[in-house]
Amino acid sequence: MPQKTLGSPLGSATRTETGHRLSEIIQNPTPHTLPDGYNAKPLEVTGSTATDSLVIIMVGLPATGKTHIAKRICRYLSFFHDIPAQIFNVGDYRRSLVGAKMPASFYDPENKEALAQRTEACNAALRDLLEYMKQDGVRVGVYDATNSTIERREYLKKKLKDSKIGFKILFLESICVDEAILEQNIRTVKLGTPDYHDVDPEEAVSDFKERRRIYDKYYTPLDDKEGSYIKMIDCKKFVVNGVRGYLPLKVVHFCMNLHTLPRTFYLSRHGQSEYNVLGKIGGDSGLSLNGIEYARRLGAYAKEHIAIQTEIDDDGNEKKGEVPCRLWTSTLKRTKETAQFIEHPRLQWEWDNGEVADWLQFRPMPRRNLDEIFAGTCDGMTYKEIETYFPAEFKRRQEDKLAYRYPRGESYMDVILRLEPLAHEMERTREPVVMIAHQGIHRIIYAYFMGMNRKDAPYVSIPLNTVIKLTPHAYGCHEERICLLDKKEMLSDGQDEPVTSMPRSDDVMEPPSH
Repeated sequence: MPQKTLGSPLGSATRTETGHRLSEIIQNPTPHTLPDGYNAKPLEVTGSTATDSLVIIMVGLPATGKTHIAKRICRYLSFFHDIPAQIFNVGDYRRSLVGAKMPASFYDPENKEALAQRTEACNAALRDLLEYMKQDGVRVGVYDATNSTIERREYLKKKLKDSKIGFKILFLESICVDEAILEQNIRTVKLGTPDYHDVDPEEAVSDFKERRRIYDKYYTPLDDKEGSYIKMIDCKKFVVNGVRGYLPLKVVHFCMNLHTLPRTFYLSRHGQSEYNVLGKIGGDSGLSLNGIEYARRLGAYAKEHIAIQTEIDDDGNEKKGEVPCRLWTSTLKRTKETAQFIEHPRLQWEWDNGEVADWLQFRPMPRRNLDEIFAGTCDGMTYKEIETYFPAEFKRRQEDKLAYRYPRGESYMDVILRLEPLAHEMERTREPVVMIAHQGIHRIIYAYFMGMNRKDAPYVSIPLNTVIKLTPHAYGCHEERICLLDKKEMLSDGQDEPVTSMPRSDDVMEPPSH
């Protein structure tokens, strides 16, 4: 069988519109070459657009979501922009120094012995932060503590500037004035920290509120004279002062999409497609009969489980009610067909700002960002055909699946770039979101929320017929997988990815498309 070669992105045998071979008419003895070759990574996802390192100093009373915000910022920068980012949490240093479960009185500045220990923890975190910032390359360090007085903040600024390392400084103050949000933060986040492990919940809440009252007694909000800052008030109102530079403004923009409320994402691949059955990748085929059956079950699951939420009232009784939900799909036929049985009733809903809206439940929103990796020249081929006709391309993909770019197509790195704006949208959204997309897309979204290295993203198991429920929280992300169509109920779809490209799994229902 003749072998096709792809010596360039266009292929060595590529012809012009007039039928001439490019190699016959182009004289290019000194071509423009890229350091990474044809798999060159987009600069925006390699940190190359940022020129200055950044230190973020968190400010705010306990239970205002500082650590949650810091973690989201670091995760976003490291995953989507490949910028090293690390948090230096003073609470962790304090627990390492004196242990957890310290009473509220430990945080009173009048307690001189405790003050000395807390100061030691603060300085240890600062020393490690400075050592981290000395490393080569653009990086972000976050100093995570209350930093509740002007004196403390001025001390930090002086130490940072005296280091002469060279980086920008940005204060980030989180303020929570909504008592309901504050109470939720305390009960859902703070009670789960080592400080209150195995402590009676009501006793823990009482102690924590006393700790917060002590901090509040000495707390001074940020002032314009202190330098560049962003204030986040209940994650609804934002005040920005004197912020300049690519990286600080990138952080500010991201923060304006953040909130600390619980939210849930439901990731689902499309149902089995006609191309899945044939073992072909890409394309824009419709669903098979098995795919349509999965779509029916997904519609029922969305109606009975996603749109209906259970709450506990003040008397401890369970109360079920319908909540507003969102539905995102790609623009490809197979995802739209998978969403066809999800119902769209209207409901009246009062938002937390007091506005009452007429909400269309699961309103379909096709998004180009969610389209599968474009396989370019290989679109519509089987893996066996790619190995046969394009053995060099097949080998390159096996060697570096993250950076490999299909001829005239995309790489995982390209998809990370187009998913970056969607990350802002996912952080901003408060309603449950059903995302019906593709394996390559969900691999990246899953890896982002689960805190994985993006090099491992191309190997994540995202099986057909399964809903992956992700619930991000301050210290990670909870995952639950719900199989709606068991593998015993359908035949194999015939789409087997090369073994070395497959995630390590014993699940035979693993028909990845990329």
